Amino acid sequence: QVTLVESGGQLVQAGGSLRLSCVLSGEDMSTHAMAWFRQSPGKEREFVAAVEWKSDNAHYEDSNKGRFTISRDNAKSTVFLEMVNLKPEDTADYYCAASFRLSGRAEVFRRTEVYDYWGQGTQVTVSS
Repeated sequence: QVTLVESGGQLVQAGGSLRLSCVLSGEDMSTHAMAWFRQSPGKEREFVAAVEWKSDNAHYEDSNKGRFTISRDNAKSTVFLEMVNLKPEDTADYYCAASFRLSGRAEVFRRTEVYDYWGQGTQVTVSS
């Protein structure tokens, strides 16, 4: 059974920082592209960041560039999302996703349908 388990979400003040973690079990993470998405109430799930499986090349939603950093530790089967200078509009449930040997142009990584596995989410609330 393949599982993704996120952690690290919490209530934080605007301008603060958080580090989210996601552990993949049941698959070799070194063969999977990993991504973070988020979803707010009443909104569609949106792309946050992704890291490729072959090169560790990272992709970001434009509004997150410079504030969010995605990284992976294949030995620990864990992907991280470092978030700094958080804003109230960052409030959402954050989901981790994995896709087996996903490759291609940057826009491919933004599509929810290309991911094989999803976690249950971790809640991030940023107060103003």
